[in-house]
Amino acid sequence: MNLIDQFLSIRKYTESICEPLQTEDYVVQPVEDVSPPKWHLGHTTWFFETFILKPHAANYREYNPEYNFVFNSYYETVGARVIRTDRGNLSRPSVNEIYQYRHYVDEAMTNFLSHSITEEITELLILGFNHEQQHQELLLTDIKYILGNNPLFPVYSAEWKEHEEIKNQANLITINEGVYEIGFKGEGFCFDNELNKHKVYLQDYQISTEPENNGTYLDFIKAGGYTNFNYWHAEGWDWVQKNGINAPMYWHEINGEWFNYTYAGLLPINPAYPVTHISYYEAYAFASWKGMRLPTEFEWEVAAQQFNWGKRWEWTESAYLPYPGFSKAPGAIGEYNGKFMVNQKVLRGASVATPKGHGRITYRNFFHPHLRWQFTGIRLAK
Repeated sequence: MNLIDQFLSIRKYTESICEPLQTEDYVVQPVEDVSPPKWHLGHTTWFFETFILKPHAANYREYNPEYNFVFNSYYETVGARVIRTDRGNLSRPSVNEIYQYRHYVDEAMTNFLSHSITEEITELLILGFNHEQQHQELLLTDIKYILGNNPLFPVYSAEWKEHEEIKNQANLITINEGVYEIGFKGEGFCFDNELNKHKVYLQDYQISTEPENNGTYLDFIKAGGYTNFNYWHAEGWDWVQKNGINAPMYWHEINGEWFNYTYAGLLPINPAYPVTHISYYEAYAFASWKGMRLPTEFEWEVAAQQFNWGKRWEWTESAYLPYPGFSKAPGAIGEYNGKFMVNQKVLRGASVATPKGHGRITYRNFFHPHLRWQFTGIRLAK
């Protein structure tokens, strides 16, 4: 597939995610971490306009200079921006205007890519592809939060397959003590936080071949997992107490039975599905209850070729830190990952919301320990 086809395919998929929405759904921002769908549509368009068209396309005319303020996410180098918590207050530009903006930039990009481009611009373009794919995942999970916090529990799409049964028996595989290579290697794209390839020493350990499922997590709830402080970090226990947490996000106990909100609406809990929408605090407490622990990101990566992954982003015991030799790129692109390497935990794998071909064993996702609106799950080690 050539660059134009790749670009148009990715752009079309973003818009297809929004097809089931009503116009009102595009504007909602229930919490700071969730952005309105129309903001995602505008921001991913702004990325191509700002980093490719404006500096590199001859005679390109910016669609609307005010959009830089509206759709810049966190790039200090690029200038002032609407603060994240105010994205839901943007009744204008309208949804139709944002789709017109996308069409304008897509047409300009198609024209630009019909001519030869340098290797440097190609690298920026590939980063833009991966950036939009990251937002496709965020868009899906943000839509779920928006609809899942609507008291009517509206259906997003009955055809969307959010869950897949864990059919295989979970077993522990053993990884022998030794020195192993970690980090991206080979050809193709990776983010800067996957570099540089380096060696780590690991003790003997065991790790589960499958993620934990709803049935086992229900056992944790019934055993008083949310009422026994012994399983929790002090910070996690404080989070449980202050927020009245007693189950994963989207779980609801109705007349003694457990249900969870899915893209297909409110459905009974299926014990065989992998548990999801779990915070790091909950993952740690569950592991403690089981007499086990979470793997480090290095243990996860070394073992990943031997187990089933990709259903859920899996919490690890590792802090999000730079690899040896990590360096940020100059300018705005250098703000992509490095400045977030503090107070966050690494997640490994992928999820049902991850675009096809976007996940890889070395991919490092990262979130604060209390967050759970993403498809986050648990794999245990010992």
